[in-house]
Amino acid sequence: MRANEYIAAITLWPVLLAIVLSYPHMVQGASADDHHDTLTEKLHTGNYSRRGADECLGCHDETFPFPTDKIFHNAHGQSIPHSPFAQNSDPKEFPTGLQCEACHGPAGDHSKQVLVDEAARRPMINFGKRANAGADLQNSMCLNCHNSGGRIHWPGSSHETSDLACADCHQLHSAEDPVQQPESQAQTCNECHSNVAADALKHSAHPIEEGQLACDDCHQVHGAGDDKLLLEISLNDTCYTCHAEKRGPFLYEHAPVAEDCSICHLPHGSNQPSLLTRRPPQLCQGCHSAAGHRNLPQLADQIPPGGASEYLLAQGCTNCHAEVHGSNHPSGDKLKR
Repeated sequence: MRANEYIAAITLWPVLLAIVLSYPHMVQGASADDHHDTLTEKLHTGNYSRRGADECLGCHDETFPFPTDKIFHNAHGQSIPHSPFAQNSDPKEFPTGLQCEACHGPAGDHSKQVLVDEAARRPMINFGKRANAGADLQNSMCLNCHNSGGRIHWPGSSHETSDLACADCHQLHSAEDPVQQPESQAQTCNECHSNVAADALKHSAHPIEEGQLACDDCHQVHGAGDDKLLLEISLNDTCYTCHAEKRGPFLYEHAPVAEDCSICHLPHGSNQPSLLTRRPPQLCQGCHSAAGHRNLPQLADQIPPGGASEYLLAQGCTNCHAEVHGSNHPSGDKLKR
């Protein structure tokens, strides 16, 4: 190969590699779009089967690569009111009682016993990692039933606008949904929120890893009034659900405490004690000037190796100002008691 041909090949190689690597995704994306249109058409047609789950379980039993039998161990597979497997349900309560098709859409030609050679079986709505439809179509199936309570804030929420599907977090064919168990919920959330997972492993952290605190103890994951999806109307009110003793009102308030807990604390984890953003006195001196304060060395014998003043020990403001969250003592204007 001549030199100029070799140089041309090297120049074109990244472009060719990008095309080759993107080709499977291009094909997959086109296929997903085709399925989305087909599934939407099937929903409009509404050709539901007569045998329901009996027809589905002929193929999708415990030997199927994606077993479905565990659904009968949770509420979706029980014969209780308003569930997909409800018996003698009111036709007005659509899609209650449609069993598998309540979530996966009408079977239509999917349940044909015999297919023409090399013919593809018509798709059903798949969820989660095997999803073949957009998040909006998947979620519409869930919201047919789950459209009250905390879910009323789902439209326009941070998770909804991020194109998140319900099945990206929930597992409906399991006996127990891991995201609804306090000890395993964080594992699901951490798949997206890796920065929070890292903070939870720091020196000082809320007991998330131990399963004593779950993400939904602080966050309304299906939607709230702010982009942080806080459970209460503000960050402070959310913190007060556990730390009620910090609520006040106090005779002598510490202004940043009443304003925003995150001025001093990192909610998910910190390498400083008590989830602090910085150690005292640097934290305190972010607002309070140290000029002329008694914690500064005044005399030569207050500097090591001589004896240090009690105001200098560990350079911690809380050595004296112990009631930093507020005081109700008549002499507590300096938050010392």
